[in-house]
Amino acid sequence: MKKLGFGYMRLPLMDDQDKKSFDFETLNAMVDAFMDRGFTYFDTAYVYHDYQSEKALRESLVKRYPRESFTVATKLPMRDFHTKEEMGKIFNEQLENCGVDYFDYYMLHNIGHNSYKKAVEFDSFDFGFQKKKEGKVKKFGFSFHETPELLEEIFQKYPGLDFVQLQLNYVDWDHPNIQSRRCLELANQYEIPVIVMEPIKGGNLVQVPEKAEMLMKTYDSNASIPSWALRFAASQKGVFMVLSGMNAMEQIEDNMNALDPFIPLNEREYSIIGQVVEAINEYTAIDCTTCGYCEKECPQNIAIPDYFSLYNSAKRNTGDNRSSQFVYYMNLTATRGKASDCIECRKCESACPQHLEISQLLKDVAAEFEKGPGLPSRK
Repeated sequence: MKKLGFGYMRLPLMDDQDKKSFDFETLNAMVDAFMDRGFTYFDTAYVYHDYQSEKALRESLVKRYPRESFTVATKLPMRDFHTKEEMGKIFNEQLENCGVDYFDYYMLHNIGHNSYKKAVEFDSFDFGFQKKKEGKVKKFGFSFHETPELLEEIFQKYPGLDFVQLQLNYVDWDHPNIQSRRCLELANQYEIPVIVMEPIKGGNLVQVPEKAEMLMKTYDSNASIPSWALRFAASQKGVFMVLSGMNAMEQIEDNMNALDPFIPLNEREYSIIGQVVEAINEYTAIDCTTCGYCEKECPQNIAIPDYFSLYNSAKRNTGDNRSSQFVYYMNLTATRGKASDCIECRKCESACPQHLEISQLLKDVAAEFEKGPGLPSRK
């Protein structure tokens, strides 16, 4: 397979506020372009797009192409079952959602310390291995957002895993909360093939600070900024697939061009990326990838990813651009909880793949945007 995978996490929508309002005309055209170019890997999950992503994949891909022409990957949602029997019910529902008889790649979703305890309690790894024996799963693994120590524990406890899906990008390469490099090294040590998620860090590596962009453009004026991130991920030892969530034809064309033909990074390009990381770190206050897992857990209905994005923008800008972030914040608080409404239950922090101290960061957001009177009350 070619190394680019089509992620069904951030699909084109008719209404940006409605995660189920799929723009199928655009999505179908994107799928067609992807398949026509010889890319065949599609990644979805039970919980994506308010539990509708798998169905979107069925409509845009499965119903329109022969089953043997594409590869489907999806994930068992660790937070959505409470008995062993429910795992089987969800799995069967996923087959129906996707309109397939088997999954090419199946994984336990977002394994961290808490979800790993649950996986052990409910024998979730054994469940996956059993589905593989039954022929309902071709390859079984897990997606992972945790410490290298836990990753090695899992590799040792469950030999026979076919792959692991890791968050890997040049900003998180040596980040203390993510440790992409060390996790990848462990996967290579245990000879576990790697699928990369968040290579562009939730879109954060599309628009980089001007200093970082100049470094890249000076070296290669024709290469897009996202292409550097995709090639960095695809260049790493042991990586056989790089996922990208795409919602526009321009994005899919650019991403395909970045990896077809695939040319690994050279030493000069690695050196430039090192300088780019330094420049980005100067301007990034909160390392949020806008996955949205946190706000699903928030009892106060706080728009956490949106607020973090506005906060980052405010810290990067001054003057009129800075004040515009305040206006956006005010508009959001008309229907959503304010940052200061946080009750510090920390449910969001348990769900955050980036291990952010969200309750504390929301205080920073409140200090930035709630200095004056007149904020609208929540409806």
